[in-house]
Amino acid sequence: MTDAAVARFATYVATLGRGPGRSRALTRAEAEDAMRLLLAGSPDPIQVGAFLMLLRYRGEDAEEITGLVLGAAEATRIEGAQVDLDWPSYGAGRTRGAPWFLLSALALSRAGVRVLMHGTNEFSGGTTVAEAIAALGISSAQSAADARSRLARDGFAYVPVGRLSPRLAALLGLRRLLGLRSPINTVARLLDPAGAQAGVDGVFHPPYIETHLAVAERLGRKRLLVLKGGGGEAERNPARATAAHLWIAGEGRHEVMLPAMLGRSPEADETEPAIASIWHGEAVHPAIEARIVGTIGLALLALGRGGDEEAAAIWRAR
Repeated sequence: MTDAAVARFATYVATLGRGPGRSRALTRAEAEDAMRLLLAGSPDPIQVGAFLMLLRYRGEDAEEITGLVLGAAEATRIEGAQVDLDWPSYGAGRTRGAPWFLLSALALSRAGVRVLMHGTNEFSGGTTVAEAIAALGISSAQSAADARSRLARDGFAYVPVGRLSPRLAALLGLRRLLGLRSPINTVARLLDPAGAQAGVDGVFHPPYIETHLAVAERLGRKRLLVLKGGGGEAERNPARATAAHLWIAGEGRHEVMLPAMLGRSPEADETEPAIASIWHGEAVHPAIEARIVGTIGLALLALGRGGDEEAAAIWRAR
């Protein structure tokens, strides 16, 4: 922490917080510089808290979020990895159970789709991705290099965001002190550390869909599918029609309405089987398997191929 860095960061806090008629969102260049300072540990902790809550209070601005993503890119990049599908998992749903979308990602990897999953579920009320992976006998990647090796060997890697950037994970963890998520959560979801061919992303509140698509466009992402998913995860609810929102470079935005896959919702108190028992075929649960197959279908749509029939075949062949 230096006096010059503290003073520089103070200008960004002041820009956001000057008050009605005087404050404004940061430009892309300002936001990029602010994020670089944050990840270097340059600002005073008081500045950090003020900055995050002012960002939240003002609402998410696409240019500002784009700059923040660019500022975090170098610290979270996985160089040399070949990835077909980027899959962020930063959901914090209090009523979530198991991360069934993880089984969708694993089935896709066995079908030849290279999937990078990254994130943290520190504030989730359900089973975290890291816990579910351990239950399946798989370990999380310990570094960017480890993730790259796992992708080359297995076609799948889950890397906790803290292994890519401990400071970024610490910023996300400030939710515990501040009581609210900050736009850094959106930034983390849009990182795409390996420059994948496509991405699939879930949001908790529908207004965030527009931000994600607008930032994908500004970043030059090739393809991104965004939907309102359970607990903010990229997971399809098979009991409801689902709106999938696509950004495709060179084509623009598309909305695809996906029909319900089940005639009714499962009972709320219905006991979920262990995630490993579903993966290994030791338990049968049509509603959960419909959720998994439907989520595979989302990923295929993001990639520009297949549909529910191919998704079901991928699940059967796992």
